[in-house]
This record gives sequence, C-alpha cells and structure tokens, in this order.
Amino acid sequence: MTGMTDTPLRVGLVGYGLAGSVFHAPLIAATEGLTLDTVVTSNPERQEQARAEFGDGLRFAATPDELWARADELDLIVIASPNKTHVPIATAALKAGLPVVVDKPIAGTAAEARELAALADERGLLLSVFQNRRWDNDFLTLRKLLTEGELGDVWRFESRFERWRPQPKGGWRESGDPAEIGGLLYDLGSHVVDQALVLFGPATSVYAESDIRRSGARTDDDTFIAITHANGVRSHLYVSATTAQLGPRFRVLGSQAGYVKYGLDPQEADLREGKRPGTSAEWGVEPESLWGRVGAGESPLTGGGSPEPTLPGAYPAYYAAIAAALRGKGENPVTALEAAAALDVLGAARRSAREAVVVSL
Repeated sequence: MTGMTDTPLRVGLVGYGLAGSVFHAPLIAATEGLTLDTVVTSNPERQEQARAEFGDGLRFAATPDELWARADELDLIVIASPNKTHVPIATAALKAGLPVVVDKPIAGTAAEARELAALADERGLLLSVFQNRRWDNDFLTLRKLLTEGELGDVWRFESRFERWRPQPKGGWRESGDPAEIGGLLYDLGSHVVDQALVLFGPATSVYAESDIRRSGARTDDDTFIAITHANGVRSHLYVSATTAQLGPRFRVLGSQAGYVKYGLDPQEADLREGKRPGTSAEWGVEPESLWGRVGAGESPLTGGGSPEPTLPGAYPAYYAAIAAALRGKGENPVTALEAAAALDVLGAARRSAREAVVVSL
C-alpha cells in the first residue's frame, strides 16, 4: 500500500450504478490525495460512461475477485454494489489486506456489521461507511444551532425524507426478496436514523409503522419510525415514496425555539446533473429563499421566526477525511460500529412494524 507517502491513494470502485456513478466516482475524483484507479463493472455501457468522464487511464475489472489478485496495486476499496453484496465483498477485501468504504447500509443486520468491524480491527484496516447525509447542508446547519444552544433543550426531532413516486420503478431496491435488503426502511431509513443518533445519541426504544401502499409494490414504501433516545429526546422519522404533499425536511422543537427547514440539500441533484465539486464556489450552496427559520410561537409559513442561513453542503468532506485517515492524519469519519448502532434501530423498527410492539434496546 502507498501508506504515508504523498503519492495519490489508488481506489478500486466496485459497482457503477446509481451509487457508484453519481456519488462515489465523482467525489473520489474530486478528492486531493485520491485517484480513481479501477472500476468493477462488466457492463460495456457503464465502462464507456466511466471512461468518458475519468479518462482512458481508468482500468476496469469484470468482478471484484480480479482486484484481490492485484491487491498490492490498490490502497482502498469502495463498495457501491447492491446491498446484498456488501458483506461478502467487504469481507473479501479486508482479507485481501485492503481498507474498505461501504455504501450504506453496510449490512442487513447489526451482527454482520459488528463482525466486519471485528475483522477490520483484527487486520488493522480502516472500515468506513458512506453516510453522506451527515454532510447535508441542513444537517450541518442544525448541528451548528445545537452546538450554539439556539434551541435550548431539544424535546422533539422530526425528520422527513419524502418523495412522490406513485408508480414503482422496479429493480432490486424495490424487490420483495428479503435477501436484497431493499425497501425504504433500509434505504432512506439508514440516513434518517444515522442522523438522529449522531445528533441525539443512543436509542432506548423504537416504534415503527411500515406499509406497502402502491399497486405493484413489493416492499415498504411508506414508513414511520419513532425513537426515544437515552437523553429523553424523541425522534419522529418519516421515509416515503407516497407523499403527495411534502413536509418539512426538519422540524426541531426545543425549550427556547424551533428550527424548520424545507427542501433537500442540492448536492445530489447537482451530481445527477453532471455538476462536480471543486468546479464552482457555489457547490452545496442553496438560495436564500430556501433557508430555514428559527423562532417560537408562530408558523414559519406565516412569517414566524428569523431566517437561518443554511451552511453549504459538503459531501467532498467525507472522502477528504478518508484520505486523511488512511495517511494516519485523521479519524475514520463513520465507523462500522456507528453503522451497527443504526442497524440495531432499523432491525427494531422492522420488528416493531411487523408485531405492532414497542421494542426496547
């Protein structure tokens, strides 16, 4: 491995679907100290798409096994393949002596995540989970407000990741096969649960409602999760593809004030449109018209509260932190054990919804 030198760290990216092409590859390429070396995909069209953006020097492999055969030529493996492949590929990469980044969810169960964490520790290798929404603009802004005590003691945290997709799109993410680890609970739920735990700490109990609403859908497309945190904060989390009228992304209620923010961070939309970080000072910046509001006693929609400038989103910060950690100059930005704690909650939510019970952790 390259180790502590200043030579760019060589990255092998497994998968070039939505996660690989829209998120990981552009962010890796934009990170100083990292270079996208090899993409694992057997799809000729995806190979051509990647080559067109990242140059003729980009290498390809048809299967992850080809990477293990030349592990000494790589410094990091990024796994952006379907959820059911995360554990076996991460296991193989670690056993090949390679640090690993895994897209969320790292695994289907908390136990599997902890087994991977133990293997990484045993091998002395970095194992990190791509939870990019810790670097969303609204999340960064809320963390600032909490750090500064602007809301007082937080009593309730409402978080919504809602969409209006009345027709299922198909594919493994909407498969009814449990082995695929599909559905919104483990997709968008991985984001909202992770954010809640980062902000307010460990969960002590979980209640959930999970439904399949759309004709032809085979897995959950409308789910609600209620978390009671050890510090007394209650998080109410909504993930849905069936929301005809979208609610606020965040509504956070405290003893002194509340914070309400509508709209999604613009970084994903920019990446989907081909915009790349580092090419504009406007990356991650949203217009003032979308700023949230902080106040008490009146709805923000009728003028209550004061505009709160939204901090710029910062997805590139994740891979910058990975590069620093690999060089021994920083900490792992998202550990596998943190991901396991979120999977504890997701597993409890699945059980709660199935059995109509509150699950204690």
